[in-house]
Amino acid sequence: MTENMLDAWRESAKYWTEHSETIHQMFMPLTRALIERAGIHQGQNVLDVAGGAGEPSLTIAETVGPEGSVTFTDGVAEMVETARARAQQRGLTNIQFHQSVAESLPFPDESFDVVVSRLGVMLFADPDMAMREMLRVLKPGGRLAFAVWGKSDVNPFCYLVTRVMDQHVKSPAADPDAPSAFRFAEPGTLTSAMKQAGAIDVDERIVTFDIEAPISPRQFWTMRSRTSDTLREKLTKLSADEQSQIAVEVEQAVQEFFPANQMKFPAQFIIATGDKR
Repeated sequence: MTENMLDAWRESAKYWTEHSETIHQMFMPLTRALIERAGIHQGQNVLDVAGGAGEPSLTIAETVGPEGSVTFTDGVAEMVETARARAQQRGLTNIQFHQSVAESLPFPDESFDVVVSRLGVMLFADPDMAMREMLRVLKPGGRLAFAVWGKSDVNPFCYLVTRVMDQHVKSPAADPDAPSAFRFAEPGTLTSAMKQAGAIDVDERIVTFDIEAPISPRQFWTMRSRTSDTLREKLTKLSADEQSQIAVEVEQAVQEFFPANQMKFPAQFIIATGDKR
C-alpha cells in the first residue's frame, strides 16, 4: 500500500471506528458467506488480511472457537487499535493483532489453514504481490478466500451517491487497474488474478443480500461521506452550500431504500476461493 493510500486510510479510520457497529451489521451476511465459502470451522488457524475495524476477524474468532485462532492484520495502526478494542469488548482471547500491509506479511511460510480478505483485495496497491504473500503463508491444501463488490450498476448503495456527486464534481475516467471498490467487479477478473498468483481450483460465486441497518437517510449520508476518502476529498472542493445541497439530493435519491426510515439496499458481491497446491 502506498504512503498516500495509508494516509487516506489513517484519516478514514476514526470514522470507521465511529460507525463500526453499523458497518458490522451491514456486512454481516457477507461475513457469513465468506466464512462458509472458505470452509472455516472449529480449531483452524485463520489469517484475515486488511481487517479494517475488526470484521470478519471477530466473527471468525467465534467460529474457530478456543482451539482455533485468528490473526488480524491491517496496514493502519488506528484500525488495528479499533479491532483490538472490539475484541476485548466481546471477550475474545483467541485473536492476535498485527499492523502490516498485504504485500509484506510478517509471518513464516505455511503458517495458516485459511487466509481471507473481505472487501480488501480490490484496494491493494499490488494485488498480485499480495496474493503471492498470502499463498506463501498458507499451508499446502489451505484455502484463500476473497469477497469484493459486484458491479456498481447493481449496487444502489454505491451508484446513487455517485450519480449525485457526478452532478457537482466531475471525476476523471477511472483507471480499471487502480485501487477502487470495483476493481474486481467484472466476473472472472479476480479469479484470473488468483490463478496468475498461483492458486489452484479457483472458483467464484455471486452473493446477493440486503445491506441493512437501523439508520436514516441522513445518517446514511453522514456515514458514507465520512468513511470514504474519495467522497471526503471531493466534498472539500465544494462550498458549504453545495455540500448541504448534495446531502439533500442524496437523501432524496436513496429514500426508496429506507422503508420505515431504516436502510435496506439490495446488494451484489463476488466471493472467490482458491487453494494452495
